[in-house]
Amino acid sequence: MPTVVDCPTCGKKVEWTEKNKFRPFCSERCKQIDLGAWAEEKYAIPGAAPADPLDPLDDEPK
Repeated sequence: MPTVVDCPTCGKKVEWTEKNKFRPFCSERCKQIDLGAWAEEKYAIPGAAPADPLDPLDDEPK
């Protein structure tokens, strides 16, 4: 029995098989919607703000 996952865009159940060329998405449309969201910076990977190289206080230990 193939693994079934939810499409990250619409939530539709999708079989995770090699014949599904859009996996984990259910369709080309859902894949493009997700790509557009990344391009519009709707998703972000959390992280610390970079240090300001011109700020001498950033060199001091905390």
